[in-house]
Amino acid sequence: MTLFARARRWLTAHPLAFDSGLASAVFVCMLIGSFVEPHGPYGPTFGRAPGALSVVLMVLVSAVLVLRRRSPMVVLAATSGLSLVELITGEPRAPVVMSAVIALYTVAARTDRPTTWRVGLLTMTVLTAAAMLSGPLPWYAQENLGIFAWTGMAAAGGDAVRSRRAFVDAIRERAERAERTREEEARRRVAEERLRIARELHDVVAHHIALVNVQAGVAAHVMDKRPDQAKEALAHVREASRSALGELRSTVGLLRQSGDPEAPTEPAPGLARLGELLDTFRNAGLQVEVVRVDDGTPLPASVDLATYRVIQEALTNVQKHAGAEATAEVSVIRVGRQIEITVLDDGPGFQGPPDGGGHGLLGMRERVSALGGSCTAGPRYQGGFRVHATLPLRALTGERT
Repeated sequence: MTLFARARRWLTAHPLAFDSGLASAVFVCMLIGSFVEPHGPYGPTFGRAPGALSVVLMVLVSAVLVLRRRSPMVVLAATSGLSLVELITGEPRAPVVMSAVIALYTVAARTDRPTTWRVGLLTMTVLTAAAMLSGPLPWYAQENLGIFAWTGMAAAGGDAVRSRRAFVDAIRERAERAERTREEEARRRVAEERLRIARELHDVVAHHIALVNVQAGVAAHVMDKRPDQAKEALAHVREASRSALGELRSTVGLLRQSGDPEAPTEPAPGLARLGELLDTFRNAGLQVEVVRVDDGTPLPASVDLATYRVIQEALTNVQKHAGAEATAEVSVIRVGRQIEITVLDDGPGFQGPPDGGGHGLLGMRERVSALGGSCTAGPRYQGGFRVHATLPLRALTGERT
């Protein structure tokens, strides 16, 4: 860092020191200017001395300028008043009005534009009028016109600095807000992805573990009396375990990929595999009937997967909570531009948490809501449990049929 940059940083951190130095520089300039005779025979010359009152006024306005940042309006009023005293009584005049120019610049740089216009015009008018109407010089003398010009330039320069500072601050704030927005968006996406992964893992694990549990119970029950049926149940356990491991391996594999995910080697779960899903429940002893009135409608991938997962989760809950003698009915019906999925059972009802469901039902509702659909689940009036979901054929993700 250069010496100039270090000095600038120090002065920025210590504004009072900067203002003290500025006030001292202004005092030196006013003092030197007070010895100049602008109307000498051969141009401006050093040929006069300031009066005692002029020296006192120069000291006072220089001292007042030290406080220009803390009270810009008060400093402007004080320097303008002392400048008026010098313009009216000074003979010859000392350039005390220089302090009012600095004070006007400070006011313009630290207030709004309407205030700058009002205060600037008032200061310009009062000081210029006092200079033109008093003193031995004619009203059109260059010293009088110079007051008008310098006060006008001070107001314009301060307003320009204020506008640029506001523009830079706005750009900085916009950049900081954009950075915060990006961070919030990244956190939101991470949270959504965690929820999606949690739903997928829950659907996969809950379904297959429920089947394994049922089939293992069957195998243990008939192991001694009907070993052939026990072997069949264990085969179903092995098949369910293999399917669970396969789906878990696929999910974890997608999470491990650092780039774009590779195309899956097998079709994603959907209504095309509904028969396989129902067979797994039937093999576990659950009686399931299915009614489809969807005319083989091709669904968007996200809607197809959500439909499959809703049916899977609903039947898993029937398997776990409805009892061994319960039966289930699954219906998939197209109604206009929507697909309606209903799963009914005639068991005693879902005996879950008091809030109306566990992670499975919550994940089901989140999955359906994310696609712009609706999902309800609750006990039936006649007994049993009912899950009903409605999904649009054109999902919020932008996929088309």
